[in-house]
Amino acid sequence: MNAMSRRTAVFSYTALMLCALIVAGCMGDKGKELFETAKFEEVQQNREHAVKLYQEIVKKYPGTDYADKAAQRLTVIGQSK
Repeated sequence: MNAMSRRTAVFSYTALMLCALIVAGCMGDKGKELFETAKFEEVQQNREHAVKLYQEIVKKYPGTDYADKAAQRLTVIGQSK
């Protein structure tokens, strides 16, 4: 592999990793935002909307802390996926 090909490969790899980090960061924020909105809906006695938001978090962000928290809230308020 010549120097130019090596530089191109390193640049491509770096760009890919940066994009992955950005996407991962956005996913975490979105789950957090939805979770906070769902909690607010619970406080406002809008249970139906809270359930929909918790279900959306579980579906869109499986394996995340917010999906786990949302699943717990669904159990507490008597709903499942």
